[in-house]
Amino acid sequence: MEATSLLHAELCTGGREAVWCCIRTHVKHEHIAAAHLRRIPGVEVFNPQLRLLRSTRRGPRWSTESLFPNYLLARFVLESMLEKVRYTPAVKFVLRFGDRVPEIPDTVIEDLRRGLAELGSTVFTDAPLEGEEVEIAAGAFVGMKGLVTHVLPGKQRARILLDVMGRSVPAELSLDLVLFNRRTAAKIALERAEPASVGAAATEFSFSSFTPRRVVA
Repeated sequence: MEATSLLHAELCTGGREAVWCCIRTHVKHEHIAAAHLRRIPGVEVFNPQLRLLRSTRRGPRWSTESLFPNYLLARFVLESMLEKVRYTPAVKFVLRFGDRVPEIPDTVIEDLRRGLAELGSTVFTDAPLEGEEVEIAAGAFVGMKGLVTHVLPGKQRARILLDVMGRSVPAELSLDLVLFNRRTAAKIALERAEPASVGAAATEFSFSSFTPRRVVA
C-alpha cells in the first residue's frame, strides 16, 4: 500500500491544479475516449481534428480525422483524478516518462486551438506526391499503374506517366480516379496550408520525448 501511494505521489507532479496531459487511446478510438472523458466532472478534453476531402474508389468522401492519431489531450488534477482517467473506456494510458507525467504548457494548447480556428474554413484534400506510383481506379486505364509527374491541386488533377505496351504515355486524370498512399491529417495540413495560416496547428508533438517542436512551413 505504501509503495502504491509513493508511486502515485511521484506521478502526480502537477499537485492540486489542473494541468494538460497527453492521453494515448486505443487505435482509432480518439472520439470514443474523448466522449467518455467529457463525462467526468473536472476533466477538459481537446481532440484536435481536421475535415478532409479524400479520394476513394467510390469517389470523393468527406472525413474528419485526428491531427494526432491515437492521442488526445486532457486537462485535469493529476493528484485526485489520474486513476479515474487512466481507467476510462478507450483510454490506453496517460503518457509518462518513468514515474512522471509530463505537463503540456497552456500556451501550446492555446496555439493549437488558435491555429485550428484559422484553418476552419480551409478545404483540405489529399493528393499523391510527384514521383509516387499510383493505380488508376476507373476509366479506360483502370487497374494500370503509373508515376505522377505533376499535381494540379487547384484542378484536383494529376499528370501521370503510364506504361502502355512498352511505351510511356502521359495522361492527365482527375484525382477521383487515382488511388495513392494516404497521408495523415497533420502532414496534409503542413503541406497544404499557407505558412501564415498554419500557426500552431503545424506544431508537432514528439511523443517519444514529449518536447513540442515548432515546424517552420
